[in-house]
Amino acid sequence: MKGIALKVAIFYDFIGAIGGGERVALTLARALGADIITTDVDSESVKRLGFEDVAIISLGKTIAFPPLKQISASAIFRRCDLSDDYDFFIFAGNWCHYAARRHKPNLWYCYSPVRAFYDLRGSVISRQPNPALRALAALWISLHMRFDRRSVKSIDRIVAISSNVQRRIMEAYGRSSSLVYPPVDVNKFKFGECGDFWLSVNRIYPEKRIDLQFQAFRDMPEERLLVVGGYSKGDHASRYYKHLVETIPDNVEMLGEVSEEELIDLYAQCKGLICTAMDEDFGLTPVEAMASGKPVIAVNEGGFLESVVDGITGRLVEPEADKIAEAVREISEKGCLRYKGACQERATVFSEETFVRLIKDEIAEVIEGA
Repeated sequence: MKGIALKVAIFYDFIGAIGGGERVALTLARALGADIITTDVDSESVKRLGFEDVAIISLGKTIAFPPLKQISASAIFRRCDLSDDYDFFIFAGNWCHYAARRHKPNLWYCYSPVRAFYDLRGSVISRQPNPALRALAALWISLHMRFDRRSVKSIDRIVAISSNVQRRIMEAYGRSSSLVYPPVDVNKFKFGECGDFWLSVNRIYPEKRIDLQFQAFRDMPEERLLVVGGYSKGDHASRYYKHLVETIPDNVEMLGEVSEEELIDLYAQCKGLICTAMDEDFGLTPVEAMASGKPVIAVNEGGFLESVVDGITGRLVEPEADKIAEAVREISEKGCLRYKGACQERATVFSEETFVRLIKDEIAEVIEGA
């Protein structure tokens, strides 16, 4: 991209509850001077993250009930045509790539193929509360999966966020992909102290297995856990959130969404981070915790294997409550301070500067091959 001033558009599904995906898209937009093209926009969430300077264009609102939300988002992106307004197009999300057929040259920065269509298909269908809904879920998945595969054929280049996602892309689409780890602004995180609580930062989705954290801490009344995160209206998480609220242990507190400043302070003051997501795509929160000099206890699967170094920057354990509790006691006894240096050094591998440079290289390769 040397010497080339490109006008770039970044398509993103919808901006509701802020998670890693939204952070990455907004970070990339700021670095490239790009516009975000999306559907629903929660302006307060964007403001909490400090991205008011990024231009965000809404194509219209989705229907706020799953799976109509996902279906309507796909339709909105498929109908849109901004091909004359930009020089290059990046897709980041599951539904926005339906715009790819009209918007070239392009690349898809893939967080993961839609897990409900592929590796989690069985569990998504089975957790529906009655046979009629299970049948409807199976029908939707079968039909939408065909459109998903057809749309991906219009993608010029796929860039995966992790080796774990590269494997899923090959299994779902039979396509190879390059690898660029997502970024963390490591310089804004700081070590404060080894406080009196553990931290959990996630979207409140069943796949995050926060109930497993509850089980572990229920058996450790001497420890505290603070859970940060929310969920987007119109997705599948409302029943799960209600279940968590009804079963929360006395030593666990759910804080909901917090500001960027509050989150940085929580990282700075905690003992460490707990991560239990099922086969996580990559996971930015372990890197944020390590940038804060704090150890991470993560389940021994998915993208956590690519960020956490077992025994050096925390522990990788089996997804069992007693194993998590064992690791919590171990690190609490040793003290989080002993992990500080190794954690902060590890976090620098995932810096924003490296990410932006590598994405620019990927864009250049697409343009040169066009």
